[in-house]
Amino acid sequence: MLHSNEKQIRELLLEGSFGLEKESLRVDAYGFFAHTPDPFSGETHIVRDFCENQVEINTPVVHSCQEAVDALERYNRQIIRTLQALPEPEYLWPFSNPPYIRSEKDIPVAQYDGAEAAKTDYRNYLSDRYGRYKMTFSGIHFNYAFSEELLQAEYALRGETDYLRFKNNFYVALAEQAAAYGWLMVAVTAASPLLDSSYAAKNQTGTDLFNGMATSRCSELGYWNSFTPVFDYSGIEGYADSILQYVQDGLLKYPSELYYPIRLKPRGAYNLETLKEEGADHIELRMIDLNPLEESGINPQDVRFAQLFLVWLAAKPRESLAVKEQVQAVQNFKNAARFDLKTVKIVVPNGEVYSVATAAIRVLERMEEFYRDFPEEIQDVLQFEKAKFLDPENRYAWKIRAQFRGGFVEKGMQLVRQRQQNRLTEQQDSPALCV
Repeated sequence: MLHSNEKQIRELLLEGSFGLEKESLRVDAYGFFAHTPDPFSGETHIVRDFCENQVEINTPVVHSCQEAVDALERYNRQIIRTLQALPEPEYLWPFSNPPYIRSEKDIPVAQYDGAEAAKTDYRNYLSDRYGRYKMTFSGIHFNYAFSEELLQAEYALRGETDYLRFKNNFYVALAEQAAAYGWLMVAVTAASPLLDSSYAAKNQTGTDLFNGMATSRCSELGYWNSFTPVFDYSGIEGYADSILQYVQDGLLKYPSELYYPIRLKPRGAYNLETLKEEGADHIELRMIDLNPLEESGINPQDVRFAQLFLVWLAAKPRESLAVKEQVQAVQNFKNAARFDLKTVKIVVPNGEVYSVATAAIRVLERMEEFYRDFPEEIQDVLQFEKAKFLDPENRYAWKIRAQFRGGFVEKGMQLVRQRQQNRLTEQQDSPALCV
């Protein structure tokens, strides 16, 4: 744990680096998948994810919440302008759940050639193993690195003699704590309670489906493997090798196939050998839904909360997770994906059982106490998140179900068309707010 009561540590606690990844689907004017070629070829920060019509923004690494949100909004606007300039204008679908789907042919695997041909091979493998429908779920990944100045100060306080080993152990411990409490991030960002009927029944479009989930992609219906992973949190080599073991056992074909909400990553491309050799550079939270209530896809206060959450985890006493607790942690993630969080339970690391709503309030109260001496805007963020559990109507999923039911895709298209029209008539863009 960080020595957060030490002055030199406390002053640096909120210094770090941010990066956001946002997946979205390109759709035509009628709410069906666009079938045009990728219009962003050659763009460094705008790429394809699973399919040709799935756009992914990868923001540069920045050093504040505001910069991260600004970068996301900047690329989002660039995408919208490009799509509107096409001969047949297209739109960026604002939900994590897909729009109308005629068949798997609507979801063409992203095509790469030459030195990158393996990317297409991998996507074809995923298509065969998991089906293309599931691969249309989209979301946001939050990447965060604690500042080197903070880690060096903590390293000096501990009196250790191997900085890389210290840093790796720090991030491995953080990943373990994020596994234990990451269900909270699912609960505060869940924003996909509705599906179109075509997701479940071929050629049946236009009827809303509500499956009792606030986020389908984080529920048992979404991105999970056929087994429950258990990690070795004793160090970076053990952590990486525990993932590689699933590849060797044939449960995974590639390490990136492990669908887990927490990931430790090295600098550059994700590679477990690089992770072992060069060490952990940052942690990735992969469970955030697209928020259609925000044009950029994410509320800036949720970006700030993700940072506050990780800092709190790094400063609290470590709670080790045995196999039983790790299995329970996966179930906690899935339970936090439910729509009604007062009726579903989770088990916290000490074995106590609470409703998700009650457990969330307890964690947020602990965070309020931890940040009591910080600027008032920090408490405002925590109060914003806490309100989602004091009154469920403050949660995104509840608002979205009320606003978009009775024609989920049709109303979603009305939203994006209106936003595009607003963009065309604006004289200048106004900056995002981020405390």
